[in-house]
Amino acid sequence: MAVVGAGAAGLYAALCAARQGARVVLISATPLAQTASYWAQGGLAAALAADDSFELHLSDTERAGRELVRRSAAEVLVAEAPECVRDLQSLGVRFDADRFGQLALGLEGGHSVRRVVHAGGSATGRRVVRQLSARAASEPRIAVLEGARARALWRSADRCRGLICDGGPLVRSRAVILATGGAAALWARTTNPPGSQGTGLLLAAAAGAALADLELMQFHPTAVIGIPGREGFLITEAIRGEGATLHDSAGERFVDELAPRDEVSRAIEELLRARGERSVGLDMRAIDPARFPNVVTALREAGLDPTLELIPVAPAAHYMMGGIVADLHARSSIAGLYAVGESSCTGLHGANRLASNSLSECFVFARRAVAHALGETAPPPAEPTAGELAELEVAPAPLRAERPTREALWRDAGIMRDAPGLTRLLEDPHPLARMIARCGLAREESRGAHQRSDHPDRDPGLDHRHAVLTGAEAPTWQTWD
Repeated sequence: MAVVGAGAAGLYAALCAARQGARVVLISATPLAQTASYWAQGGLAAALAADDSFELHLSDTERAGRELVRRSAAEVLVAEAPECVRDLQSLGVRFDADRFGQLALGLEGGHSVRRVVHAGGSATGRRVVRQLSARAASEPRIAVLEGARARALWRSADRCRGLICDGGPLVRSRAVILATGGAAALWARTTNPPGSQGTGLLLAAAAGAALADLELMQFHPTAVIGIPGREGFLITEAIRGEGATLHDSAGERFVDELAPRDEVSRAIEELLRARGERSVGLDMRAIDPARFPNVVTALREAGLDPTLELIPVAPAAHYMMGGIVADLHARSSIAGLYAVGESSCTGLHGANRLASNSLSECFVFARRAVAHALGETAPPPAEPTAGELAELEVAPAPLRAERPTREALWRDAGIMRDAPGLTRLLEDPHPLARMIARCGLAREESRGAHQRSDHPDRDPGLDHRHAVLTGAEAPTWQTWD
């Protein structure tokens, strides 16, 4: 089995496969434990508390998703997330506990009860990825290719049979799992590291796989602004869950800090536009700095003391709800090709991701992908024909976005967008920017993370309708059961 991407989803997929006796090639563009997941400050959402339930977590997920959540995907996530938390503990991940030794559960925006599991406060991604990386590196069934980048997927006889890397050999595999993360770094202002530019989406699209909902980029409300070296640094929502508040330039609170992210981001953006200002103030002076040591340390290194002053924040591109179309077993539209984590689009998040459902999604659907791939009767890996190999070797590597593209996406596909701006994006040199524009133009409404100033209302006719792209054609609308 080949796994592309060594973030939370890819590492867990590789470990699940190895534990079932499979040999795995894990392809990582960066050294292990330096992926985007490493920087994740959120936790894992799971219904573990006595006052929580399957129904309550499902309801919160659907409410946040603005009538676009695929219910079956949300049911899978909610039902299986608690077991994934326990499995991660068995792999050595140590989650935060209260004074009684029970899991300490946090509250984040959109959740009606405490259900978010953290490790090291806001260092969850770091702790989880570091532990899983250590396990993967020591697992004899996992061969790790660090510094390798997938150039193209090998598709033959309507099936994905492997891939080729830049300067490397062809990897033949019974299944390929793409766990390459999202595309938020395509936007000029982002919380993501530079590598999060949708490479997996471009690989899948080049092989003929369907993509969906690319217009749905979630903007995180509280990213540091105006501080050299810390521009876009995310201040976790868990801090607002513990009581931090947002204030305008006059010191007044102006929004429910624990509303879903689309509401909070939109409220900040509208206030900043109306007043011609760059930031609002996050007041976390009443928060125990020991609860969030990496956030406090990073801010102090940048010359800000969150125990004494308000922190300047504004929204930034954070998480793409769209991606490679995937079913409840993470299967793409191409046999043998799976997509998990942020590179996938199962419909779980709808039009606005519920905080911390995404890390849970990484583990739930990675495990499902492995189970399906290993349970499927697949033809043995074959040699590519000379023509197929030549085609793979000359395939262009996925493009990196230049600054003009990133600025164009922030301007024309930011928190507020309209037809003229999205139409301009259709001429952008980056293929993913053009695909985002096509989906954005097709969705003539405002819903969750997609806000059209020229179509300010939600269109009930588009409830549970997903914009699906295959090839260069216009998006088609699909309803997923």
